[in-house]
Amino acid sequence: MSVKPISAASYADTKPHYELLDAMRGVAALVVIWYHVFEGFATSAMDQRINHGYLAVDFFFVLSGFVLGYAYDDRWSKMSLGNFFKRRLIRLHPLVILGVLFGVISFCLQGCVQWDGTHIGWGAIALAMLLSIFMIPAAPGASYEIRGNGELFPLNGPSWSLFFEYIANILYALWLRRLSNKALTAVVVVSGVGLAACALGNISGVGHIGVGWSMGHTAWEIPYMGLFGGLMRVGFSFSMGLLLSRKFKPANIKGAFWICSAIIVALLAVPYIGDGSQPWQNGLYDLFCTMIVFPVVVWLAASGKAEGAKSQRLCKFLGDISYPLYITHYPVMYYFYAWVWKNGYTFDQVWYVGVAIFFGTILLAWVALKLYDEPVRKWLTERFMTKNKGEN
Repeated sequence: MSVKPISAASYADTKPHYELLDAMRGVAALVVIWYHVFEGFATSAMDQRINHGYLAVDFFFVLSGFVLGYAYDDRWSKMSLGNFFKRRLIRLHPLVILGVLFGVISFCLQGCVQWDGTHIGWGAIALAMLLSIFMIPAAPGASYEIRGNGELFPLNGPSWSLFFEYIANILYALWLRRLSNKALTAVVVVSGVGLAACALGNISGVGHIGVGWSMGHTAWEIPYMGLFGGLMRVGFSFSMGLLLSRKFKPANIKGAFWICSAIIVALLAVPYIGDGSQPWQNGLYDLFCTMIVFPVVVWLAASGKAEGAKSQRLCKFLGDISYPLYITHYPVMYYFYAWVWKNGYTFDQVWYVGVAIFFGTILLAWVALKLYDEPVRKWLTERFMTKNKGEN
């Protein structure tokens, strides 16, 4: 096991983080970029390349539960609820705001129109921006659901997972941290049953757990079922990560970075399981990844270490860009999709644009980190995190 000094991935917290866990978050974020690139050329959920990229969110939730449990479980006797929430807001929210602003720019560059061509007025755009900044999801069919495809956060789609991350953080601080391991195991089991119902009961309509980004109707035709699916995803994965952090006993895993990276990339790139006639098959694969493999990968990564200065720099870089990459890249995708669909391009025709987007969004994330996120978090930490006596 190796625990290194604080990287940008954990700037607002004083406790070191596991270097390979930060790196695995970065690896998964890189795969998400390609998942979203290929999303622009898919005709259905079944023919998309990097088909299971949506499972990266569930991996992020497991990581979050593990890291928060490690970082905070033993600090509550010296830390107030207020300071915990300030730490988490400082860590997460500056980039949430930047992602929203990027989304406004992208939407305006597209002509301020929904996907069907309906023009959207400035008032609705301003309201969508304000609600997104305060993490208030858009109601289905509302005027401020400006893209018209049911996203919780139409200016920056990936904010939906941050919405559920915030819910998990609140539940952790108010309730989950107080539970015994036995009670926490019960939470894992109950939320796991709910997640299995979503996957095997075909809540998505195509046999996967890629729900939560919209609160609208699902294949079950029950209003707000998308929210239920998102809660089950974060409920199981976050609680599982938290439980794992409490029971974690490291082993000496050689080559953990390459082993874990290969597993993550391979699992997320697997094609849709089956032909769609029996969607439970793909749902079962999703459950296998989320319930079994992802916790194992977190355990492996937490048990390994980066060997040598180059490996340490690579892990730090991946950890540093992971969150800014995830939360700032999708406005670029909106513009890319509009261009591809307007001209009817195939991937083979514009593959070089996909490559440019991949490297360009990495550069954008690094610039956002260095010129915005780190300075803003540093200022907020100095301004609002003055330590009280006895509190760390």
